[in-house]
Amino acid sequence: MAAAAAAAVGKRVLDTGWLAARSTEVSLTGEKLTTTDPPAADPDPTAPWMHAAVPGTVLGTLLKNKLIPDPFYGLNNESIIDIAKSGREHYTFWFFTTFHCAPAGHQHVSLNFRGINYSAEVYLNGHKEVLPKGMFRRHTLDITDVLHPDGKNLLAVLVHPPDHPGAIPPQGGQGGDHEIGKDVATQYVEGWDWICPIRGRICTLENTSSWLSDCTLKIQVSAEIEGNICLVEHLQSYEISVPPDSVLEYTIPPLFFYKPNLWWPNGMGTQSLYNVEISVDVNGFGESDSWSHYFGFRKIESTIDDSTGGRIFKVNGEPVFIRGGNWILSDGLLRLTRKRYMTDIKFHADMNFNMLRCWGGGLAERPDFYHFCDLYGLMVWQEFWITGDVDGRGIPISNPNGPLDHDLFLLCARDTVKLLRNHASLALWVGGNEQVPPIDINKALKNDLKLHPMFESNHTTNGSGKYLSQDPTDPSKYLDGTRVYVQGSMWDGFANGKGDFTDGPYEIQYPESFFKDSFYRYGFNPEVGNVGVPVAATIRATMPSEGWSIPIFKKRIDGYIKEVPNPIWDYHKYIPYSKPGKVHDQIELYGHPSDLDDFCEKAQLVNYVQYRALLEGWTSFMWTKFTGVLIWKTQNPWTGLRGQFYDHLLDQTAGFYGCRCAAEPIHVQLNLDSYFIEVVNTTADELLNVAVEISVWDLDGASPYYRVTEKIAVPPKKVQRVMEMAYPKMKNPKPVYFLLLKLLKLSDNQVLSRNFYWLHLPGKDYKLLEPYRQKQIPLKIDSKISISGSEYKVRMSIENMSKKPEKANYISTMNLADANGSNRTGEEATAHEGHGSGLWRKIRRGLSITRSDNNIRTVEVNGADSGVAFFLHFSVHTSEPSYSQDVYKDTRILPVHYSDNFFSLIPGEKMAIDMSFEAPLGSTPRVILKGWNYHLDHAVTI
Repeated sequence: MAAAAAAAVGKRVLDTGWLAARSTEVSLTGEKLTTTDPPAADPDPTAPWMHAAVPGTVLGTLLKNKLIPDPFYGLNNESIIDIAKSGREHYTFWFFTTFHCAPAGHQHVSLNFRGINYSAEVYLNGHKEVLPKGMFRRHTLDITDVLHPDGKNLLAVLVHPPDHPGAIPPQGGQGGDHEIGKDVATQYVEGWDWICPIRGRICTLENTSSWLSDCTLKIQVSAEIEGNICLVEHLQSYEISVPPDSVLEYTIPPLFFYKPNLWWPNGMGTQSLYNVEISVDVNGFGESDSWSHYFGFRKIESTIDDSTGGRIFKVNGEPVFIRGGNWILSDGLLRLTRKRYMTDIKFHADMNFNMLRCWGGGLAERPDFYHFCDLYGLMVWQEFWITGDVDGRGIPISNPNGPLDHDLFLLCARDTVKLLRNHASLALWVGGNEQVPPIDINKALKNDLKLHPMFESNHTTNGSGKYLSQDPTDPSKYLDGTRVYVQGSMWDGFANGKGDFTDGPYEIQYPESFFKDSFYRYGFNPEVGNVGVPVAATIRATMPSEGWSIPIFKKRIDGYIKEVPNPIWDYHKYIPYSKPGKVHDQIELYGHPSDLDDFCEKAQLVNYVQYRALLEGWTSFMWTKFTGVLIWKTQNPWTGLRGQFYDHLLDQTAGFYGCRCAAEPIHVQLNLDSYFIEVVNTTADELLNVAVEISVWDLDGASPYYRVTEKIAVPPKKVQRVMEMAYPKMKNPKPVYFLLLKLLKLSDNQVLSRNFYWLHLPGKDYKLLEPYRQKQIPLKIDSKISISGSEYKVRMSIENMSKKPEKANYISTMNLADANGSNRTGEEATAHEGHGSGLWRKIRRGLSITRSDNNIRTVEVNGADSGVAFFLHFSVHTSEPSYSQDVYKDTRILPVHYSDNFFSLIPGEKMAIDMSFEAPLGSTPRVILKGWNYHLDHAVTI
């Protein structure tokens, strides 16, 4: 038989064709499996072998093969056996695959694992290698000598859970053994207060389920002869000699760039990235290996602000007011894909956030996560794996001295630093969540992550920007050297800076409370949380019908309401919209909810108000009291019911758009405590020649108050108080009213910021909005579409056709795609020729449809009333029915990126909403519009 052709130089990811089997059901040894008795490629259903999800978890593989129910649906998780009861062997699994590789005589092949939890034995063609323990470490094996000459290779990996899986306490709460340093925290809990205990407990990264991640082959030419290394970067190259059979460490001389474009955080400028490519060539053989990585030119500094006591971040010398969130992880079963990471990070950029904290109970994420943070400008606070279960607390008592194996913890930490340190978005290293690492670990991390003198904040420059002195220390001797290390999330400029539990709170508030000086005392809050019920469609999609019942509202003797959720909501960690004794129920303000749809719609109103007020309240004290805030938390790695801006199915809550509004770089807002109108300028440029248009609208469609301020100027990075909003103090103000604020550029009436409020007088509520639902507001909707394969871009221009009052010249057109902020779906959507006929059709009465010459479709919704079209929101669906034989089917197409949603239009106002999405193969997308006073469910079929 002829020898196989030499393998091509490069990397190959082994992420398909894997099989898995429980170790107790396989009698063969690894040697047999990879020589004479491999499993069948398409195993019989009765065989122990099954198709595996790699990268992924054992639970993910079992779910893929329908051997366990979906643990995120309803109470299914309770039916999955826990490792404490089953024993470690139950979650010890074989993974098997084949690959073709036949290197030539001068080639070397390595087998790389980016992560294995917790330990493993690797068998290749009958040869065994035992991998050391630890989740956060990479493994590389030189397999050149054990590959088959014909190129057919058999690989089996036996993956073991952590040695001490612990048990879930009967009463719940934190506690148990802890394996972090052997490598990651194995927190054996009845979940945190926001997640149930996944039976492999992988969701908080304290996992016992086995997982196999990112297995790759790297083929390179061995340096058995003298070779030349050529690094090319912007046409710069360097040559050196490499002795035979040697390993050479070589520091590349400085690369020079002429005025490179800088990388900036989201909202401050462009995220300019350069692709660095390094290749190794060997004389006579060509390229041996190559490496490339995107990087950005920027300098990040972080110190404690003298005036506020909060930690301050500077990028390229400019202070950054931090408005961001706490990141858990994308999926509790570690079904982590590049596409999902892109959606996750883009969602955060769309909310105008500029920082994500990778919480210490979560992952050191896969490289794709950091790549998209680089791309979208999200600065990353990276925390190591010290959490609140390693200090002797809990039942059973946790290890009081942190991880059991400190050396392994440090090995994993150092490898993680090397993996992530080239990313422009990475801004900060932090030792742990709400506590510091043990003394020896903390000391080692402080030493390993000390700053190079060139990156210390007090390093001065001369007028030309050049450093006055050049430190001779070789930067390559530093593990990082470019980012600050802080020992814990409540130390050194975070919370009270001393480690006391001074973050939070985590529940519902009165909106005006966020603007009060007494609400939070310290300069930078690393965690402040709130509610987060998703839309009703998500509840129906993730729970059986018994989970569709809304909470019981029990009124106490003191007038406060206590919400009692059903058992499924309670299991999914529902957080109430009331705080008896402190905060009256914020949903009840709108009237008692009648059913699931009514409850979730009113919850979205509250979500929007709560999170907009949170960020506007913090921003109102920008630099005078606060330097930043991180919301706990932005998303859920499972189908939870609290603290999220989009659910696990990737549908946004209204809180998403409340944040997007509040975190605009240039923003107009109402201080809900003082009732003064404020203009926020977070940019480095003075805001000149602008004014604020103020209009109040009542429920009858009249405008009892209208004013445009005098010309104002707002200095850079300042909050300017403009004037008091006088309407509530006027004669006979309406008990419920709408307020629209627009920040205008006077030279051309461009709308720089738009902010719409619904408000009530002191002591009143929003119950008058209940009959307002019956209003029939006429709307006109123009639509343009662009279709490329399965990718759709749609622009919907909605106009409130109500007659507007004649006494004021309102700025009636608002194109959100042109407003300031991070709008990444705002490209002009152009309808393709050939998609014209039949795109739009009438599916309900009350519509009239016309066709224009430029492929714009117009839908007119008849209505006899005048007033605000309130709380409109789009969704995208397939053409299938929602119910089939009384069984609910979720018809939503997700994710969808909207330039805005959950919006309102005053009479005569027009707004453009861009949306982009990928439709399932063979589906017919429908765009559906609903609203508080818009119930026709009009759909446009594409």
